[in-house]
Amino acid sequence: MALTETKVIDQITVTENGIVLYREATRILKDGDQIAQTYHRTSLTPGQDLTGQPANVVAICNVAWTAEVVAAYQAAQAAAAQRGV
Repeated sequence: MALTETKVIDQITVTENGIVLYREATRILKDGDQIAQTYHRTSLTPGQDLTGQPANVVAICNVAWTAEVVAAYQAAQAAAAQRGV
């Protein structure tokens, strides 16, 4: 009986304001058959440091986070802070 654990990014989503959401599935396999699975979700905001993030997620961020998207996100955050939200 061999138990193995694999991790895979199985979902990446970009929201309309540029936030990138991704889900990492951890799968436990017994003799090659999946017996358990858990998920960990992460969100990244436009312009955020991507050090340590998975390569496929970084690639999506680099495409989605144009200078305009980052500027619009930062402006929206500043406006929300001013309103006290």
